[in-house]
Amino acid sequence: MLTNPEKVYDLRSPTALRNLHPILTQMRQENPVYKITHLEMGSYPWVLTRYDDCVNLLKDERFTKDMLRRPGVENMDPKNPMVQASMTINRHMLTVDPPDHTLLRSLVHKAFTPRMIRELNGRVQQIADDLINRVQGQGEMDFMHDFAVPLPITVIAELLGIPIADQERFRGWTQTIVVEGVSRAGTERVSTAMLEFIMYFHQLFDERRAAPREDLISGLLQVEEAGDKLSSQELVSMVFLLLVAGHETTVNLLGNGLLALLTHPDQMQKLQTHPALMESAIEEMLRFDGPIGLSTMRWALEELEFHGKTIRAGEMVVASLLAANRDPAVFESPDTFDITRQPNRHIAFGHGIHYCLGAPLARMEGAVAFSTVLSRLPNLRLNIDPNAIQWNETLLLHSMKSLPVRF
Repeated sequence: MLTNPEKVYDLRSPTALRNLHPILTQMRQENPVYKITHLEMGSYPWVLTRYDDCVNLLKDERFTKDMLRRPGVENMDPKNPMVQASMTINRHMLTVDPPDHTLLRSLVHKAFTPRMIRELNGRVQQIADDLINRVQGQGEMDFMHDFAVPLPITVIAELLGIPIADQERFRGWTQTIVVEGVSRAGTERVSTAMLEFIMYFHQLFDERRAAPREDLISGLLQVEEAGDKLSSQELVSMVFLLLVAGHETTVNLLGNGLLALLTHPDQMQKLQTHPALMESAIEEMLRFDGPIGLSTMRWALEELEFHGKTIRAGEMVVASLLAANRDPAVFESPDTFDITRQPNRHIAFGHGIHYCLGAPLARMEGAVAFSTVLSRLPNLRLNIDPNAIQWNETLLLHSMKSLPVRF
């Protein structure tokens, strides 16, 4: 007896990468639990696309975020140096369950309190103004290269205590590990980037132990929480997470948000005329075309049935945050970009105990950045056909390679 083969959704085609939403809409309607056919994050994960399913996944204890708890982990070779490097970088609060998660999160939450964010506001404004000063006389720029990348990189590097001269190096490492690593894990470039990252920060940790400074790395080296300290592995992994989450999320919020404004000039004009709408505008940018495409990894601890599909123990399951944030069951006119949208229950920063710790920092950076750009470059417009924009070939991050604009 012949059976109809399951429909294949090509999420990696150039057409799909330019605009993932039509294909995600199809998946949400036709196949809300779909196992993708290309390697992503070292596996072929099941992708959930409906809002309620995604929210439930992000807090469901039948799934683990801990690679060492997943069924089948015994097949991993602990002596493989690349496995060791990957474990060193990926042993942070986004990849563990309680109680480890609770401890790790408590050790860094003080750096992201409302008070700390307020104190950083002036410095972020200074960085934004400096970046605009550099390009204002040129009449054009690559917004990603000239503004969206350097602003949050400078902020997080200063917060952690990374020398300015080394910022380009760690941007290169994190881009290789995250953008290339999720689809081509184990390649020489990814492996080399992981090892160089680890060696660099071990050296920096030694320097900070010998001569502590007023920065987050020094604080993490000295901190104690109920008698616990971070291990060397946890330190490297935590810094990697803070670097990636501390700048990649904001880079993509700025890029995707500006693209949404420039392709919806009525909304851009509304925001320029009514700057008090900035807070709701940021939330709509996060919902409409958020910075993160997929949630981070979760593995089923047991065999489960989801919408008629069998997810076996040990299989990876992720939530499509982009799809969830345009689910018509939750959002009225989900494909409409409306900076006054209320309510706006998007999950661009995740949900549950693993909700993004740096979300307040990203929101503040976004508000300062867009206020500065829109006020100082009032005639800003695209310098490229939107269909010609190149997007990075990863579903984890929803990010552009460049965004040429003129003013």
